[in-house]
Amino acid sequence: MDQIDIRGARTHNLKNINLTIPRDKLIVITGLSGSGKSSLAFDTLYAEGQRRYVESLSAYARQFLSLMEKPDVDSIEGLSPAISIEQKSTSHNPRSTVGTVTEIHDYLRLLFARVGEPRCPNHDVPLTAQTISQMVDKVLSLPEESKMMLLAPIVKARKGEHVKTLEQIAAQGYIRARIDGEICDLSDPPKLELQKKHTIEVVVDRFKVRSDLAIRLAESFETALELSGGTAIVADMDNPKAEELMFSANFACPHCGYSVPELEPRLFSFNNPAGACPTCDGLGVQQYFDASRVVQNDEISLASGAIKGWDRRNFYYYQMLKSLAEHYHFDIEVPYRELSEKVKDILMNGSGDEEVKFTYLNDRGDKVVRKHPFEGILNNMARRYKETESMAVREELAKNISTRPCQDCCGSRLRPEARHVYIGQTNLPEVSEMSIGEALAFFEKMSLAGQRAQIAEKILKEIKERLSFLVNVGLNYLSLSRSAETLSGGEAQRIRLASQIGAGLVGVMYVLDEPSIGLHQRDNERLLNTLIHLRDLGNTVIVVEHDEDAIRAADHIIDIGPGAGVHGGQVIAQGNAQEIMQNPNSITGQFLSGVEKIEIPKKRTALNKKKWLKLNGATGNNLKNVNLEIPVGLFTCITGVSGSGKSTLINDTLFPLAQNVLNRADNIHFAPYKSIEGLGHFDKVIDIDQSPIGRTPRSNPATYTGLFTPIRELFAGVPEARARGYNVGRFSFNVRGGRCEACQGDGVLKVEMHFLPDVYVPCDHCKGKRYNRETLEIRYKGKTIHQVLDMTVEEAREFFDAIPVIARKLQTLMDVGLSYIRLGQSSTTLSGGEAQRVKLATELSKRDTGNTLYILDEPTTGLHFADIKQLLDVLHRLRDQGNTIVVIEHNLDVIKTADWIVDLGPEGGSGGGQIIAAGTPEDVAKVEGSHTARFLKAMLAKK
Repeated sequence: MDQIDIRGARTHNLKNINLTIPRDKLIVITGLSGSGKSSLAFDTLYAEGQRRYVESLSAYARQFLSLMEKPDVDSIEGLSPAISIEQKSTSHNPRSTVGTVTEIHDYLRLLFARVGEPRCPNHDVPLTAQTISQMVDKVLSLPEESKMMLLAPIVKARKGEHVKTLEQIAAQGYIRARIDGEICDLSDPPKLELQKKHTIEVVVDRFKVRSDLAIRLAESFETALELSGGTAIVADMDNPKAEELMFSANFACPHCGYSVPELEPRLFSFNNPAGACPTCDGLGVQQYFDASRVVQNDEISLASGAIKGWDRRNFYYYQMLKSLAEHYHFDIEVPYRELSEKVKDILMNGSGDEEVKFTYLNDRGDKVVRKHPFEGILNNMARRYKETESMAVREELAKNISTRPCQDCCGSRLRPEARHVYIGQTNLPEVSEMSIGEALAFFEKMSLAGQRAQIAEKILKEIKERLSFLVNVGLNYLSLSRSAETLSGGEAQRIRLASQIGAGLVGVMYVLDEPSIGLHQRDNERLLNTLIHLRDLGNTVIVVEHDEDAIRAADHIIDIGPGAGVHGGQVIAQGNAQEIMQNPNSITGQFLSGVEKIEIPKKRTALNKKKWLKLNGATGNNLKNVNLEIPVGLFTCITGVSGSGKSTLINDTLFPLAQNVLNRADNIHFAPYKSIEGLGHFDKVIDIDQSPIGRTPRSNPATYTGLFTPIRELFAGVPEARARGYNVGRFSFNVRGGRCEACQGDGVLKVEMHFLPDVYVPCDHCKGKRYNRETLEIRYKGKTIHQVLDMTVEEAREFFDAIPVIARKLQTLMDVGLSYIRLGQSSTTLSGGEAQRVKLATELSKRDTGNTLYILDEPTTGLHFADIKQLLDVLHRLRDQGNTIVVIEHNLDVIKTADWIVDLGPEGGSGGGQIIAAGTPEDVAKVEGSHTARFLKAMLAKK
């Protein structure tokens, strides 16, 4: 069967569609945001493919797998087993890294265990076990007639008189020994000092190097090794300063005896006790109480509260500070920053062994004097954090905790034995710290000789293949040691995509959700080639995508529409790109053919040269002392290839800094910088990101945007409600009173089915309406509170047209393209792009001062061309009110409409972190060496 037949699909908003999809092709499903693309791709095709496969397993196996809900569809024929690669963070496990997720770390562990060379951490010499024949050959290679002696070390730097030891070796017939570097006669040994460390080496043989000495030397070495427990020294008798030859029959350092057990892959795993750094347990970081967090405000004095909990209001600690000030002669009434560094160090880390006279007042008001060292504020907090049983105290103290790389393993996570195994001059932590691109180049150049080359051949092939797949999906800037929890959704998805190619499966249906998210145009081509490679292996690749290049590269396009929500759910057009463009009903086709387009502004907004926001000397992650200048009151785009430092500069430096100053936020951490100026132009900063608007099913757009309160007030004002004495709280499903108590206002009851998916059944009492019967008897304009929450934004806008406070909020939701979502829709069902637009609408509906700094990170995620056009109208409207908009973006339609562009690069990772272009789109397009400029130039030429 060479096609997938879908009949009567009604999942979510799909309108009973019939569809035939060719197999073993690259299929792109496109359409407006909310039109039903994900409902078709993930909730119908993937859900059914996965469900059928899992149902073929035994009941025992099924209980360990999460089963997806059966889609509402009459029939699907021609399905393959399905694999979905979604945009969700791979892992919140701090032990997961890019290396472990991609399994490259497993191959590296195997490689270092099989061909790695252990070295002594103290002497940097290779640890090799030598045979007696090798030792003899080494001695015979010395110049002929050299006078040498063979020594067996029996005491190494140990305290004692060692009388018995010397007597025993003399009794065994040995005449001489070298004691602390001097040759002594054992018939009259020197008296050794008890408290000094001594080294004793027995002289086993003295000889002149000659070719016929092999048998005698072998016997002497045997004796020496037996006597010393495996080590021997050959020293020059004529020249005591000459370098001595150290021999070891063990896998140990001949100088200090340092040894490692046999190399095994688990020694290189930081998730295994055998390989993890014992100090940080393989996490690579340690928590500590941070002085910069403890000092809340260094502009004020200790007495006034520079350090929370150690001021006048806390009498016990305040008395301690007064006693300290008396002892060390400092003033607790001067600003903290004016105190000397020595005093600050004593305050934070304590007085050491020095005793301080502390005067306390006891409960009765009597003076009590005690002398003891001061433990220091940081040590005090660490002790209280460990000892307290109160969660409130722990949470309060935890605000002062920071993390830093482990001081023992320097963040490598591995124990010393694993860190000192080398291939050539490189150890495993050094390989892990390389970017994927650098690691690939390193392994391409690696050359091993003889037996080691044969052993490593297959392992190296796997490593190089996996690294090249990651490079092909545009992730060459990530390092293998990068924690998986710090990856964006797009990066995590592309990592899983690369892993799937490595798996080399055939005959599978892959379903992907916008793999191009967060990817620069430059890397897009490689990603498309990867998808085509996946198809050519013999798989059906179904991609939900809005990217123009991906749509044009597809073998088959399915355009879902015509609108969003209730207005979508139909197949508007399908076929190749040419057929889509010729279909007058397809909005996608109109944008592809150029009939519809996002216009380039005829005139850019004028720049006020006196108003700038300047951030100087930013050095977080890969930033190379960046000086950022953003014009106030304009729409600025931050661009650059993936990994060039955009998020570090804006999300990790500028936003937390602005939040600290403008929003008076406490305990905010930001990446290092030198200075910032121009924040006085703003009265607040707002970061509109793609995080969920609520993590529980109770949160919904109505509660988040503040719509629900005026709606409840309307219902509470109905004469019938007032007569019954119902207040606003009566119409909340989160509190007792008006809600249905059988389901506690959820509307559904969860039934656990063990090896079947959990079933949510409508509540018998309220029939899914969330409220009790009495509450639902109250109607406003003929509608109950449940019916209002079930309205789409568009329906509610019409219904509440006469109520300005509600209508305004609903209008902003429509302006950002969310006319189709329901007011009471659970926030957990909203996509990242939808959640971001709910936040944007909430901000738009507030009374605006015109002095707000808005920061958005890839707001076009999940948006169709038509949605982007609508979003840009909203952003331009915010800009026209005098606000400053800073957007991190890869989408050229957004970049070309910006007033100002700051382009980072030139590459990702260590090759990036510099501003390579800044100015209007026309100026930036002329810059040589900028990847953004190349694509922008072509886009501007389409005018």
